[in-house]
Amino acid sequence: MTQAEIHHEPLLRGGKTGQYLGAETNLSFSLPMQELESLRSGCAIFELNWRALVGVTGKDRVRWLHNMVTNTVRDLPVNRGAYNFVLNAQGRILGDLYVFNRGESLLLETDRAQVETLLATLRRFIIMDKVELTDLGNDFTGLGLTGPKTTETLRRAGIDASELQPLEIREFAVGDVAVQAIRGGEQKPNWFELWTDAAHAGAMAAKLIEAGAHPVGAEALEMWRGLNGIPQYGKDIRDRDLPQETGQLQALNFNKGCYIGQEIVERIRSRGQVHRKFTGFEFSGSAPAIGKFEAGGRTFAEVTSIMRVPSQAGEREIGLGYVRIDAVPEDRVLELNGVRAKLVDLPFETDS
Repeated sequence: MTQAEIHHEPLLRGGKTGQYLGAETNLSFSLPMQELESLRSGCAIFELNWRALVGVTGKDRVRWLHNMVTNTVRDLPVNRGAYNFVLNAQGRILGDLYVFNRGESLLLETDRAQVETLLATLRRFIIMDKVELTDLGNDFTGLGLTGPKTTETLRRAGIDASELQPLEIREFAVGDVAVQAIRGGEQKPNWFELWTDAAHAGAMAAKLIEAGAHPVGAEALEMWRGLNGIPQYGKDIRDRDLPQETGQLQALNFNKGCYIGQEIVERIRSRGQVHRKFTGFEFSGSAPAIGKFEAGGRTFAEVTSIMRVPSQAGEREIGLGYVRIDAVPEDRVLELNGVRAKLVDLPFETDS
């Protein structure tokens, strides 16, 4: 099934729409700066049509997928998940996804823009294995919520998610509607996802808004992502990057057996360092163009994402990207084509 075949009517109406991560979605409902405030201090609601679910069935599913990804699948408790990379033999990152153990099946979650490539990559390694991968894009519709008031808002809507652990998936009944709720991982403690069938998703969205959730679009979510230092595959993580360079060590399990690319990951771990690392940039004045910056014929920094965000002193421009470790000066300030950029340990602020 191609992404062009998957279509859902908007659940949150009245917004400006456009493309985001492989899907037509709401970009904004009001000023993105105002929507960011709901993400920071209230409860924001947004559609997840740019996220995708894939079911994995068959008696060999656990053993097979455990050998495909960077984190444990075999030792996942039922209804718990883990963040993973899919690597090539050279240890480069071909995609990222979450894997959830649903007992009789596995559930994968990733961006809609990655689904076709990841499915094609994984299917190449189904040889004699009893494994089937199914894009569930027409079976489930997702809503996301985040912000410090999210659990309170969910409770008012009839979902007590207060005991949900990070990357736990649990089923709830809201009236006669079945809802799968997922809590975010360590970088997104106030992030919740609700997946239900398309016929009931609109009513669920209305109930959550009535309970106090404020609609936001992808433009505000991008600012929130940058402030929380969360890399995006396709922008900040590419197929030329190595896992440890990204700083996302929660995607790696060093105690599991062999998987594709594991030799490179273990070699980097045993040597104890990488040459560059994922970092934040705070720019003085206008941000430079996205791209690489060189000195003496060698790349010393790369900016991969730029966001304009509000602050007490007005708007500021921040970025995500990479810096060569041996190029970091004592004052942690770089000059990028005439723009002063201060290196900032991520996150800029936390989702707490």
